[in-house]
Amino acid sequence: QVQLVESGGGLVQAGGSLRLSCAASGRTFRNQPMGWFRQAPGKEREFVTAISWNYGSTVYADSVKGRFTITRDNAKNTVTLQMNSLEPEDTAVYYCAATNTVRILTSVSSYDYWGQGTQVTVSS
Repeated sequence: QVQLVESGGGLVQAGGSLRLSCAASGRTFRNQPMGWFRQAPGKEREFVTAISWNYGSTVYADSVKGRFTITRDNAKNTVTLQMNSLEPEDTAVYYCAATNTVRILTSVSSYDYWGQGTQVTVSS
């Protein structure tokens, strides 16, 4: 059974940083992209960022470009999201996701496996 488990969420002041981690178990995703999505209260889940299996490509939502960085460790089957210069608008539940495709896609429906989510709250 595939499991994605996120960790690292919490409460931080605006301008601060947080680092989220996602550990995958049950199978490896060495040849598939992995990504992060987020969902704020009353809003739909939205794409944040994703990374290709060979680290060659990353895609970021415009709202986080220059502030967030995604990395992965295929040997450990983990993906990490470093979030800097956090803003109150970044407050949401953040979800790790993995897909069976080989291309980086940004739609929620393109991802087959999801973590349970971790809360990130940024105070002003």
